[in-house]
Amino acid sequence: MGFNKKWLALVRRNIWLYPPFLFSGIRVKCLSKTPLSYRTTLRKRWWNQNAVGTHFGGSLFAMTDPFHMLILMDSLGSDYIVWDQASTIEYLKAGKKPVSASFAIPEEQVQSIREQANKETIYPEFVIELKDTEGLLLARVTKTLYVRKKRRTPQSE
Repeated sequence: MGFNKKWLALVRRNIWLYPPFLFSGIRVKCLSKTPLSYRTTLRKRWWNQNAVGTHFGGSLFAMTDPFHMLILMDSLGSDYIVWDQASTIEYLKAGKKPVSASFAIPEEQVQSIREQANKETIYPEFVIELKDTEGLLLARVTKTLYVRKKRRTPQSE
């Protein structure tokens, strides 16, 4: 697991430098390393609002990526391939107040994903709720991941 864990630790420490986060004002906090969890926040500024003065949808969508993928990569280890497969967003209400989203995968769900991925390629889905400071639900994002166990070949061993 050497390179994979070192790379993930580097990403975890520096994810706030990722240009879509840095330039849109998205703030990222790693809440816990074991189990890995994150929280993102976004304050409305002149550079990240839309034409009608509310949060730009692209910034709301960006604040949900790539956290479930990173959490699963960290939890499953280097024997598994984990990719973002698809995402959809449902905008429910326009907002002007700060918005936040939280990301975690319970250990029981990680174990279930591991067991299923040992048998076949799977596509787990995660639903993320984006809420303002008053708890009002502004948007819902559904993320679909691609997860499979790496195939061992004589060259890879």
